[in-house]
Amino acid sequence: MKLPRGFLASGVRAGVRKSRPDLALIVAEKGATAAALFTRNRFPAAPVVLSRAALSRSRGRVRAIVVNSGCANAITGRPGMEAARRVRRRTAELLGCPPEEVFLASTGVIGVLLPDARIRAALPAAVARLSSGGLDAASHAILTTDVGPKVASATFRANGRRGRLVGFAKGAGMIHPDMATMLAFVMTDAEVPPDYLKAALRRATDESFNAISVDGDTSTNDTVLLLASGARGAPRLHGAADAGDFERALLAVCRELAWRIVRDGEGATRVMEVLVRGAANERDARLAAHAVATSPLVKTALHGGDPNWGRILAAVGRSGARLSPARAHLAAGPLCLVEAGVPVSYRERDAARIFARELVPITIDLGVGDARARVLTSDLGHDYVSLNADYRS
Repeated sequence: MKLPRGFLASGVRAGVRKSRPDLALIVAEKGATAAALFTRNRFPAAPVVLSRAALSRSRGRVRAIVVNSGCANAITGRPGMEAARRVRRRTAELLGCPPEEVFLASTGVIGVLLPDARIRAALPAAVARLSSGGLDAASHAILTTDVGPKVASATFRANGRRGRLVGFAKGAGMIHPDMATMLAFVMTDAEVPPDYLKAALRRATDESFNAISVDGDTSTNDTVLLLASGARGAPRLHGAADAGDFERALLAVCRELAWRIVRDGEGATRVMEVLVRGAANERDARLAAHAVATSPLVKTALHGGDPNWGRILAAVGRSGARLSPARAHLAAGPLCLVEAGVPVSYRERDAARIFARELVPITIDLGVGDARARVLTSDLGHDYVSLNADYRS
């Protein structure tokens, strides 16, 4: 898949990992307007600290993104910060741009110092291999325990012109808002004002990356970055009034990447889509949805394809969300399981058939209002334990 106009990418092996590509470089040829959202973990990694500050200093301008896998460079103190700065400085020298226009991201084992000499030595090769068709190499270079790369695209029209959005991401474990052990980079050729770009990204993230859970953990490195190159011939957006189709496309790309992250959850075999409605407010809807999405009992039943709906309502009941037990409703796809707080008559084999699908849709009505929330979660099985027990081996 080709990148939107104005962007180039590459992926190379720097030797951070034992035997696979581990360094991705994305370049906006003439610079790009940027907006980003970061982890809220109180132990932010060095690249998160530096990139957040750099975006502020550059007033939302980014020329390049350097991403490494195999090492999170988190909780590494001043040495980790200096290592990241050296990578940023070398990238800026090679591209002829200010260091604050270089955005950094890392993923891998926490507490390991970034081997920046290896990355700096590999950067010239990454620059030499930059191309508009370099997305495949870049998307592979950022993976950790992922089964494979996650890429999505969409088109939109604004002010009579056609634009493109392309995104790629990584993430399989430590997945939970805000946001997850995930990195996501979305690019568009449109020209978009910085303030609107960030508002649009936040709205899309709330309905995608902040609405997924694999294991209830969030990381030190989580980052979502949206870049707009403003390439010649692409749409110019002046704000929300003329960007409806752009936001639709942005949400579609983010949701597709979020789905791929959950489906690729470590050891996952199926995904549950939890829709909570009838809540008193959005906060309560999210509380109920996330209680279901993070319940080990629900997730292990899902792994076994067991329609044990009692676990679902038990999770809702201890979530802290306001609800009416006498009005509660629960359905799996089109099959009603609980109505007005009591079980209804249904065939167990019909419920088991729904719970055996790759995507299991669950609808819960709390019976006290009109607010709703939607969360995707994966099952929890033996492979998840095995992968994480051996993660550093």
